[in-house]
Amino acid sequence: MGSKLALFGRDMAVDLGTANTLVYVRGRGIVLNEPSVVALNTMTGKIVAVGVEAKRMIGRTPGNILAVRPLKDGVIADFEVTERMLRYFIQRVLRRRHFAKPRIIVAVPSGITSVEQRAVKEAGYQAGARKVYIVEEPMAAAIGAGLPVHEPTGNMVVDIGGGTTEVAIISMGGVVTSQSIRVGGDELDQAIITFAKKEYSLMLGERTAEEIKMAIGSACEQQDEGHAEVRGRDLVSGLPKTVVVSAHEIRKATEESINAIVDAVKSTLDRCPPELSGDLMDRGIALTGGGALIRGMDERLRDETGMPVHLVDNALDSVALGTGKCVEEFEALQQVLVPEPRH
Repeated sequence: MGSKLALFGRDMAVDLGTANTLVYVRGRGIVLNEPSVVALNTMTGKIVAVGVEAKRMIGRTPGNILAVRPLKDGVIADFEVTERMLRYFIQRVLRRRHFAKPRIIVAVPSGITSVEQRAVKEAGYQAGARKVYIVEEPMAAAIGAGLPVHEPTGNMVVDIGGGTTEVAIISMGGVVTSQSIRVGGDELDQAIITFAKKEYSLMLGERTAEEIKMAIGSACEQQDEGHAEVRGRDLVSGLPKTVVVSAHEIRKATEESINAIVDAVKSTLDRCPPELSGDLMDRGIALTGGGALIRGMDERLRDETGMPVHLVDNALDSVALGTGKCVEEFEALQQVLVPEPRH
């Protein structure tokens, strides 16, 4: 019994996101929510900062310090840095080292390859896990949003993250049909950077673009559309410059990416079995993820699909909460985890 007690409360769930990494500890809830950014000293290879501190450094570091985002489009782009970041976060949560090694459940995008899955598991083991399980993000988001995933009714979830948008129809504890596209919040930021460069010959940083998106970004026309002051470097003179952009301009800049998200939702509905289509008309679409917070995203999907769309209460945390629920109710929710590949 003693060994069981040592394990209780140590198991954890990790939402390894392109933009943010969240860690949920059994019995304690979400204990860590930090940007997935690592600042490295290129001369020594040492980590200078991780998370919030490292994000502050993006675009503001001297030559020998590099702020990197080890995950790109929901996938591990730099394995070694991801592993070090994960290890740092896990050890920060498990301050007392003498405890038994935890079981860890990691949420990954549904379009991930088996090689990428292995990389995620390996990173978990290297970070000190006793056992690493994997759950698909749309399934975790649906559980976190409180959808009845085990019932034989159709549930549809659209999870717009930093690197990917996951669209899935779930029934009986499994994914019936899903689509994962590598378009998310980061893509919208890039679209804003490209627009400023083209229209105003203004060079923007990633953080500035993200701030503009959050301040005046929208997916469809809004009543009280504002303007934002944008600061960057003039590409012609090389000097700092400020311009004022309107919400309409930003919407036009991000239109292509938002259309891609809408198309993914439509094509997933297109592949939905007819019996479940009826359920979806009743239940509607659950919208989660940071990208879901863009103004008018729910309205836009409602107009395009003709279905009820509701924004989940804890849109930013729903994947972490759902993965956490898999940790809390491990036996009951074991069937939603991705099975081990047979060797």
